[in-house]
Amino acid sequence: MNNNQKQPSTDQNNHAIDYAGRRELLAWALFDFANSGYTTVVLTTIFSTYFVGVVAGDLPGSATLLWSLSVGIANFVVMFSGPVIGAIADDRASKKRFLLISTLGCILSTALLALVGPGDILPAMLLVTVSAIMFSSGENLIAAFLPEIVPEPNMGRMSGYGWSLGYFGGLLTLGICLAYITWAKQRGISEAQSVPATMLITAGIFALTAMPTFLWLRERAAPAAHDHSLSMLAVGFRRLGHTFKEATRFRDLFRFLITLGVYQSGVSTVVVLAAIYAQEVMGFDTQALIILIMVVNVTAAVGAFICGHLQDRIGSVPTLAITLLVWIAAVAAALLARQPAHMWIIGNMIGLAMGASQAVGRALVSKFSPSGRSGEFLGLWGVMNRLSAIAGPLSYGLINYWSGGDHRLSLVSTLLFFIAGLLLLARVNEQRGKAAALDASR
Repeated sequence: MNNNQKQPSTDQNNHAIDYAGRRELLAWALFDFANSGYTTVVLTTIFSTYFVGVVAGDLPGSATLLWSLSVGIANFVVMFSGPVIGAIADDRASKKRFLLISTLGCILSTALLALVGPGDILPAMLLVTVSAIMFSSGENLIAAFLPEIVPEPNMGRMSGYGWSLGYFGGLLTLGICLAYITWAKQRGISEAQSVPATMLITAGIFALTAMPTFLWLRERAAPAAHDHSLSMLAVGFRRLGHTFKEATRFRDLFRFLITLGVYQSGVSTVVVLAAIYAQEVMGFDTQALIILIMVVNVTAAVGAFICGHLQDRIGSVPTLAITLLVWIAAVAAALLARQPAHMWIIGNMIGLAMGASQAVGRALVSKFSPSGRSGEFLGLWGVMNRLSAIAGPLSYGLINYWSGGDHRLSLVSTLLFFIAGLLLLARVNEQRGKAAALDASR
């Protein structure tokens, strides 16, 4: 098959389906590569520490709270806007247009962070909030293309390819930014002075590597017939309301969304607080933490790749069950760990499980999405991701506060999220969920 050759197939009504060729599939997967640098550099490592230590350095008791507030507001906004934007995009067949808007918004607001310096707290919070909203909206929209570009039996591996490339994209962007900071330091430029330039590097890599997506990825959906007297917002809410009325019809989708919200709360907690746990409990220094993060990115890419193939062979639900068992083992091991060396083993377990669970979740919701409604349904997937990003770290933080800083006790809540998610997953019937999606597509 050459780059421009399509994958011919038919739907349940024997209508030809124009699935994507290799070049277009690569263009879709490259968006995961493109946007991952933003989360790795801005939200997880470089800019988050720059904000706490430099931008809000004069407010040491409030800096972390202000950072958390910025990210929390963004998650809260996307919780409500994601499904509505997805429903509008489905109705107007405009997923690619909305994806372009969100991408440009994230790139521009990230680049503007280069202008933020000591004391610029409000501009920094505003730009972080806007960039995070745009990033999360784009994450929902690119996922909504998945049911259109590959047949259902290949969704798992395609989702896995995307997540794998994403982890390498984050690793590449972080590596280039750290190389620049090291180069600047050798020339007498402090980290506080060099960090702003990394925002331009991150925005530039995002813009460059996202270009194939907009050049080659096609919008296959057709606009729905609708009442032109209604605004786009009214159409979005009406479509979303109709979906919730059909909750019993899509019971496995909604059961899985609840399951996703529970176990993803554990994943979100690990993403946000694993470095703090390694530093405060296991005695890791900054250099060791950076190396650990890089190693975890590599193993996460491997995990996403392997489980992408595995779920297409044995099913998404069994694959996710295996992944959650790995999560449970990893978190339990972290609770029992007493030596820094143990964290290297645990970190690799976490990486494998993290990449796998994220790839499987996106693919399963795609399998449960009826034709022409992927934007809306993947918007609901985004809602649960955003909700978990609030609930998981918040539960850890509250237990840590009430226990007087006991990180091991706080980690117990994370373990319980994974155990509860595994139990709830047993109620999800994958075949019935896919059948409901096919029936709704007729």
